[in-house]
Amino acid sequence: MEGKYLLGLDVGSSSVKASIVDAETGKCVASAQYPDSEAPIMAVKAGWAEQHPDDWWTYAKQAMAKLLSSTPTTHQPSPDDISAIGISYQMHGLVCVDKEQRVLRPSIIWCDSRAVPYGERAFRELGEERCLSHLLNSPGNFTASKLAWVKENEPELFEQIDKIMLPGDYIAMCLSGEVRTTVSGLSEGMLWDFKADCPAGFLMDYFGFPENILPEIVPTFGIQGYVSRKAAEETGLPEGIPICYRAGDQPNNALSLNVFEPGEVASTAGTSGVVYGVLGEVNYDPKSRVNTFAHVNHLSDRTRLGVLLCINGTGILNAWMHRNVAADMSYAEMNQLAGTIPVGSDGVSIIPFGNGAERILQNREVGCSIHGLNFNNHSRAHLLRAAQEGIVFSFCYGMEVMRQMGMDIRQIHAGQANMFLSDIFRQTLATTSGATIRLMETDGAAGAAKGAGIGAGIYRDHNEAFSSLRQLATIQPATTHQDECREAYERWKQHLAAVISDAP
Repeated sequence: MEGKYLLGLDVGSSSVKASIVDAETGKCVASAQYPDSEAPIMAVKAGWAEQHPDDWWTYAKQAMAKLLSSTPTTHQPSPDDISAIGISYQMHGLVCVDKEQRVLRPSIIWCDSRAVPYGERAFRELGEERCLSHLLNSPGNFTASKLAWVKENEPELFEQIDKIMLPGDYIAMCLSGEVRTTVSGLSEGMLWDFKADCPAGFLMDYFGFPENILPEIVPTFGIQGYVSRKAAEETGLPEGIPICYRAGDQPNNALSLNVFEPGEVASTAGTSGVVYGVLGEVNYDPKSRVNTFAHVNHLSDRTRLGVLLCINGTGILNAWMHRNVAADMSYAEMNQLAGTIPVGSDGVSIIPFGNGAERILQNREVGCSIHGLNFNNHSRAHLLRAAQEGIVFSFCYGMEVMRQMGMDIRQIHAGQANMFLSDIFRQTLATTSGATIRLMETDGAAGAAKGAGIGAGIYRDHNEAFSSLRQLATIQPATTHQDECREAYERWKQHLAAVISDAP
């Protein structure tokens, strides 16, 4: 393994990050991103969100240029030392190209909501049970529904489409000249039939998509293509480096945290929050409150599904508290003040769903609300603690659905960032959920690089690839305050039930 380096690209909606990992030590030796400020998102109409794929490729080239020119001299790998490339990408986007691999329109990205009516109509007309048992989700606002919007609203452009792709497939095409995708990718677009173990022909027939519009399928791990001469000239990478891994950002985050087997869970808690757990059998939530996709290590004869719970109102609530309730404090000082209040916030409960419709609530938009506030007894310290507890309880509420699907959640792996920097958040989550939290030093681009190492056969398996993953802290469920946490959670659920019953 000596002298082998791995390149990972993480194609986000705000920037593209590139990292180089020393395959022998598992250490990330250099990282760079482009642009430094947040990349623009085009919104021609309310609810629309588009980015041009050509911009992603420009960002990727710029990030790689910065990376290779700024690598520390103590490790100084040259482009010739890179053995494999892995790609992580923003999920659910739609890229359309013609027979010459020219992009036909800007990508309709993950946060664009124009396709919701198309998915809802398909769910109703094809039958909810049929969609859930085959796709494991409602067609919703995913890639297939976005393509249905293009077909109806831009028919002349639709006729020019040779292949559709996800954002990561597009970057791989730019690198290799080959248009390919994975089962995991098709599943996140609602284009994979888990019962038939093949592309979802029944949904494609319903929407009127030609069968050959889908790319060739390659394994998530393995040789997916090689850097072409054209890409080598554009990037400075040697021709012939294999692309050996690609996955959406949430499956890749789980991979980066070494979450591969049933019952293992990864979590993030930024502006929105995600709990992503691995399920070892084909199952779905009959109310479609969580999304289910093929995980990175899913195979026909070995079921590994990623069950994704997304809470829109997570760190954005804490940030709102910072701006409007504690503008004179740092986040660390907010946490310290909240820590002066007992578990349960002396009866104050906050429902955190003030960032749009929540899938866990069956797409209801119930807003954020405060319950139990007494002007004589409560202070802003109570609000700060109740906000963090409310976010935790929303996670636990979603994890109840995941447990109903058969997931045994005993451990939660997370990076030490955003809400996971708060001891109140971490301890309340561990105690209320009953799961041990393991905080890891992780990075999406570095994880993609290690994924490439697995796909290239440099590592025997994921355990070897992530043997150097550094654990920063372990948070066990508290033996004290368990009753208080459960009581506060039950009170929160009662408030939520009342709010839901009043919602339109």
